[in-house]
Amino acid sequence: MKLQDRINAFVALGEKLKTLDEETSNMLSRRANDDNGWFDETTVDNALVGIQKMLERDVLEKWVNNYSISAETSSQNILVVMAGNIPAVGFHDALCVLISGHHLQAKLSSQDTFLMKILLDWLIDIEPKFKDQISILDAPALEIDKVIATGSDNSNRYFEKYFSKFPHIIRHNRSSVAVIKGDESKETLAKLADDIFLYYGLGCRNISKVYAPVDYDFKLLMEALEERAKKTIINHKFANNYDYNKSIYLVNKVEHLDNGGLILTENQDLVSPVSVLYYEHYENGKDLKEKMSIHQDKIQVVVADQHWLAGTEDFGQAQFPSVDTYADDIDTMEFLSPILE
Repeated sequence: MKLQDRINAFVALGEKLKTLDEETSNMLSRRANDDNGWFDETTVDNALVGIQKMLERDVLEKWVNNYSISAETSSQNILVVMAGNIPAVGFHDALCVLISGHHLQAKLSSQDTFLMKILLDWLIDIEPKFKDQISILDAPALEIDKVIATGSDNSNRYFEKYFSKFPHIIRHNRSSVAVIKGDESKETLAKLADDIFLYYGLGCRNISKVYAPVDYDFKLLMEALEERAKKTIINHKFANNYDYNKSIYLVNKVEHLDNGGLILTENQDLVSPVSVLYYEHYENGKDLKEKMSIHQDKIQVVVADQHWLAGTEDFGQAQFPSVDTYADDIDTMEFLSPILE
């Protein structure tokens, strides 16, 4: 299969996602929820919209032109062990492997089986030649050339040992942070709602911690997030986490703010529990840099309003990565390209 055929197939998949009728969309959400109770209509729809944006023709063509991709199909076997923390989170890796012309050996997460499988099935329906390029594994792969694996820090100890003899990308747990300058308006701070609440805080691009200047009054932030927090807590799993964490802080007399759906408390750790947002003060730019450097290998994204801080994304954009945004800042396409012939 030629590169242009592969591009055409993914573009057609994107078009199909754009034109899903209400009955099909509801079915996708319902079946995805069977795999993972955190998946609902909002999270599934958002994930599929993100995929649609990746599959625009001009976006795909501009992206692949940055790499040395074989015009023909390659015979390399790429094992992808997928995560299941957010809907279709493994799709980008599948796209990278298949658009590069390789054979995808997909080990789907038990938490995200249906959605990933139906996306790959639809791709095969659009371009039947992909049938020979896609294998969904029920058992360990026997022939592997390279490995891409995403999991928890515990599972990654196994990955590191088991896949050490293969060229590999092994991704670890990460989270994201926001940096507040101190002069943001309530309307500006409200943009953080997507960064914090989308996917209920379970993604590596979810904001789990906020850095703010010394003496910053967090009441404005909590007011800005209150409306979204109270909508999010409708999810019973999120509500259970909120009730549990609130009771713990009250019993232990931990100082915190609460807006009815989100708990804010001071903590030097990076990763907060679901329904909790940590904060830490900084004195100046040097102090901020030092504090963030402690978590350098665990931070996926840093957001700051209007990019006033170098190397950041804008408020509200953390959950909308482009097709050339790679997890852990490891270029997946570059990893795949050297073995192309």
